[in-house]
Amino acid sequence: MASKSANLWVLLGLGLAGILLITKRLKKAIKEDFGAFIGKLQLLPPPQPAPPKAPHPLTGLTFAVSDVFEIEGHVTGFGHPDWARTHDAASRTSPIVSALVEGGATCIGKTVTSELSMSISGENKHYGTPTNPASHARVPGGSSSGAAVAVAANLVDFSLGIDTVGDVRIPASFCGILGFRPSHGSVSQVGIIPIATSLDTVGLFAKDPNVLRRVGHVLLQLHGHVLLQLPYVVQRNPRQIIIADDCFQLLNIPVDRITQAVTKSTENLFGRQVLKHENLGSYLSSKVPKLKELIGNKTNGNLNSSSIRVLAYVIQTLERIEFIGNHGEWIESVKPDLDPAIMEQLNEKLEISNRMIENFKSVRNEIRMAINSLLKDDGVLVIPTTADPPPKLGGKDFFSEEYQTRLFSSLSIASISARHGADRFLLDTVQTMYKTLQEEAEAASKTKFSKNAVSQEQSAEIAKEKGNQAYKEKQWEKAIGCYTEAIKLNSRNATYYSNRAAAYLELGRFQQAEADCSKAIDLDKKNVKSFLRRGTAREMLGFYKEAIEDFSHALVLEPTNKRASISAERLRKLFSS
Repeated sequence: MASKSANLWVLLGLGLAGILLITKRLKKAIKEDFGAFIGKLQLLPPPQPAPPKAPHPLTGLTFAVSDVFEIEGHVTGFGHPDWARTHDAASRTSPIVSALVEGGATCIGKTVTSELSMSISGENKHYGTPTNPASHARVPGGSSSGAAVAVAANLVDFSLGIDTVGDVRIPASFCGILGFRPSHGSVSQVGIIPIATSLDTVGLFAKDPNVLRRVGHVLLQLHGHVLLQLPYVVQRNPRQIIIADDCFQLLNIPVDRITQAVTKSTENLFGRQVLKHENLGSYLSSKVPKLKELIGNKTNGNLNSSSIRVLAYVIQTLERIEFIGNHGEWIESVKPDLDPAIMEQLNEKLEISNRMIENFKSVRNEIRMAINSLLKDDGVLVIPTTADPPPKLGGKDFFSEEYQTRLFSSLSIASISARHGADRFLLDTVQTMYKTLQEEAEAASKTKFSKNAVSQEQSAEIAKEKGNQAYKEKQWEKAIGCYTEAIKLNSRNATYYSNRAAAYLELGRFQQAEADCSKAIDLDKKNVKSFLRRGTAREMLGFYKEAIEDFSHALVLEPTNKRASISAERLRKLFSS
């Protein structure tokens, strides 16, 4: 989403990465393929169908796959020579790979993955660490490091990796490209080495949002071994874009410029009424009863610990348990030469009961339901993927507990809770927003904010949130005072006027409510709530014709708004009689 940001945003599993502006270069020579490939091959698509049939949807595109995908006649190496040595060549090709080739794309090779896909740095001592094209002195991120580098270096149009706890999203962020994690279970896992089955998802890398969308739609059509023609769905705009404020507080880079790019892009495309803010940790704590129990157990009763940070512990534990269940016997038998950090992770004793493991699984299921409830059908959640810039090659940053907690705190949300059935909607939204996000990010990177200006904006938001809380508690006068304070600090925000109008309506002060709504509409012509509230105020003041116009305009902006429809129809009947 941001072309010059050290961070990327995940939209329920979608990473839009920002390239780090780092000018240092490694003194060693960079391989022609940036060390991305472990082996080259060629899987060619079938001939084009004869007219009038449409050409294959992925015609002309090239791709590569991480070395966890089976390709007939080739050994799947899993990032380790001992694995390759002890396994035979695949007798089949993964249905996902076959579907992409049948769709018109050409597969040109397999790419490096971390050892046993267990390192998030992307480093691999056996095959070499792929060079990050965005910053040669920094790690590419893993485990799907080679797949990300192949796209970032323009060696292929797109690539596939496996995302368990961020194995696609992290390298997408670090290498400055797009990374997409579909909903768990929405894409076939057949013919892929499992890491943690309940968390694994095929992930997709691309530079071009149009390519991401085209390939993503093909992947989502595969059911078993058959490509289904999914019903045509009219592309729809998001009705709410929710910024998880507490997740952005985890970042080790300036937050304001990142959130500003999202905010302005959303306002320009969809209007301010779509944008919302949420403390995700507090929301999940209130909606997921078992999470409160885990917070207490993990922190010895200190409930100040963030529920998001506890999720990091949950997901890392589940991943390790399932990985050992899948591959522990092979590791014990073969005793492969593993990186010390991976060995330490696998050998660490987990003092955890079966009951607690079941609680973890319950938390995962409850969080999925809570996120579904928050987003409904047309919502997008904006969270950061990585909290820090990519560490330097050979650095120790990755191994600190604080670094990993920050990293996995944000990664855990999509890994556990990716919303089912919204993948095509998400891909469409990315395509719609991408250009504007780039423009806004570029503008934000050049803007010099005075501390006073930033402070005033932040103070205004704090005053607004206090007003919202007072409104929920039905303290109307207090709410009006808070919104008035917010307006004094930032008089160009339509939401502050609209919210104050809502409080005025509760007190029967309809003229003030009408005036505030008119001001809000002047600032934001797509503010649906302001049209609804002004319509209500005008109806109470006896201006029925003008009220009908307001409700009708709200319906134009939001055709499914039942309140606007019912109010307009009621007034038309009253006006005609």
